[in-house]
Amino acid sequence: MNRLVTIKSNKYGLLIQLHPKVNFKELLDEVSRIFSDTVNFFHHAKLAVSFEGRILTKDEEHQLIEMISKTAQIEIVCIIDNDKKREQMYKRCVEESFVEKELKEGLFCKGSLHKKQVLESEKSIILLGDVDAGATIATKGNIVVLGKLKGNAYAGITGKQNSFVFSLSMQPNQLKIGNLAVQQSMITKNEYMSMMPQIAIQNGKNITFQSIFDDEAYIQEDLKWAKLL
Repeated sequence: MNRLVTIKSNKYGLLIQLHPKVNFKELLDEVSRIFSDTVNFFHHAKLAVSFEGRILTKDEEHQLIEMISKTAQIEIVCIIDNDKKREQMYKRCVEESFVEKELKEGLFCKGSLHKKQVLESEKSIILLGDVDAGATIATKGNIVVLGKLKGNAYAGITGKQNSFVFSLSMQPNQLKIGNLAVQQSMITKNEYMSMMPQIAIQNGKNITFQSIFDDEAYIQEDLKWAKLL
């Protein structure tokens, strides 16, 4: 690959090929230069983006998204993950768990949501990726995040109390099921539990967090975690 950055596009998204060896700062400058000439072409389009050619850290990916969004005035709604090993791991989780039912009936998305990005649907949502702090995922049905949930998750937004939120790593800023919400400031952190796959459901006037590996449930009540015996 001689060019530092190569861009291919269609009406739904962009494929951005990056040089595998040059300094990341050079790539960032080249991306800025290329996209500065495309403002009128994209004209506030909503697009998905995929990166190829090199492995990016979360910070590098975020810097590229920020640069593209600002320079070309594009609203990036989804980042497509091309990591085949991670995709297979997620696929195995889906096929071996209760997520399979939601996958057949809901909206399936691959990619992470970053700060200020919002994903909404009337159907249940299955996201193969992370929900970063500042991002929001909302649906009338259920939410399945096969990644880290650090942003906002709103399930059953029309008041459906039997909805649930599942994540491989449950660390939400705000989580809401039906009309009941739990704020991050209300949650006493339990690092061990937050790194485990959990499902959150509405239990009366409380939100119950259940590890999928055991029978112990944790309720957010009176600003503390209460273990159910």
